[in-house]
Amino acid sequence: MSTYRETIDFLYSQTPQFQQIGAAAYKPGLDTVTRLSGAFGNPHRRLRAIHVAGTNGKGSTAHSIAAVLQSAGHRVGLFTSPHLIDFRERIKINGVMIPEEEVTGFVDRFRGLATQARERGEKLEPSFFELTTVMAFDWFAREGVDYAVIEVGLGGRLDSTNILTPMLSVITNISLDHTAQLGDTLAAIAYEKAGIIKPGVACVAGESAGEVRRVFEEKARAAGSRLLHADDERPARDMVRSGDHIAAMTPMGGVEYGLTGYCQENNLQTILTSLLELRRLGVAIPDSAVAAGLRDVVSLTGLSGRWMKVGENPAVVCDTGHNEGGWRYISRQLETHRGPLVMVLGFVNDKDISHILPMVPARAEIIYTRASVPRALPEDKLAEIGRQGGRPGMTAPTVALAMETARLRAAELAEGCVHDESPLIFVGGSTFVVADLLAALPQD
Repeated sequence: MSTYRETIDFLYSQTPQFQQIGAAAYKPGLDTVTRLSGAFGNPHRRLRAIHVAGTNGKGSTAHSIAAVLQSAGHRVGLFTSPHLIDFRERIKINGVMIPEEEVTGFVDRFRGLATQARERGEKLEPSFFELTTVMAFDWFAREGVDYAVIEVGLGGRLDSTNILTPMLSVITNISLDHTAQLGDTLAAIAYEKAGIIKPGVACVAGESAGEVRRVFEEKARAAGSRLLHADDERPARDMVRSGDHIAAMTPMGGVEYGLTGYCQENNLQTILTSLLELRRLGVAIPDSAVAAGLRDVVSLTGLSGRWMKVGENPAVVCDTGHNEGGWRYISRQLETHRGPLVMVLGFVNDKDISHILPMVPARAEIIYTRASVPRALPEDKLAEIGRQGGRPGMTAPTVALAMETARLRAAELAEGCVHDESPLIFVGGSTFVVADLLAALPQD
């Protein structure tokens, strides 16, 4: 039997991984994952799943639905991506990561099946994501979870997770991202996301308007699926933002949502609409579970990187938002900070940042850096793009060094500041920049 370290090395080095190399790892289509799941006894057919897609907010939405179901006393599998520090973050039951021996055992079983396939003159060569998707389905099925909340990796129609027939589909929103794989118009991307709508299975659409809404409605009509627009339902009302939560009144009572990014107000509408539909489908979700799950989503599921405060004096906030849609909210939230603003930014080399950099507050002092993944855009090149776009800044070759510079600069700027105008350090631009930041922090 392989060791866990050997198993992880195999996953990272022998299977194409989008997180590391980008488009070269993208394998659209369901043939390979269907055969792989079949080799493991089709575990996906034994899951009562909630399938969550969308350009932004799908991670927060998936974690929040899982937290509420967990608070209701259910045993809940949660599959999300990418991970930030530990591979096992991707696959959890009731907030507990898959054990190392389960990861190792699954990969050993796969390698045996792949050898048998070769001996028959066949190929069984899944991508990293195909393999981890079936790993999650297999563990959830063997553990007998009551429900599985499954986040789409990329797109929807051709994503590995789409071999599922869920009990509910959820599409959070649509904006331009991964255009090389999904298309360069909102309608084209909506078509790919709408691919998770299955015949006779209800779907909740979060933010949708115009051509996006038309695509969803056409797909739902063709599939004979009930379609609910959270934009129309709007079950959360009288929302009030506080320091550590968003308070709202809902048909299930008052809630205090534990995620405070500006984007979370819209996500909350999608989450609540989904929970109400799950109730209609017969899932036991008491009002008290909705309140507890939404309040404690971070502690219950381990969600991190969403407008997450990771330091004091100076205040440090990180966010994994990495596309135009996400940055609309990040930019608005940054602009509300009254004191000096220092930003540590890095992006991947296949991301169009031409619409993102103009959203960086002009008054911010910027330190451009690169994350520790091959896809990272070199900091010097990023700084040159920033200079040409009217956002000049310093550079640092690693996130850790960028943070050292940012802390020193924030300390200088703090001199003479009153308390409510103290400096803020923001870290983001890429999931991988946030991952490097969190990896450098002391671990509990």
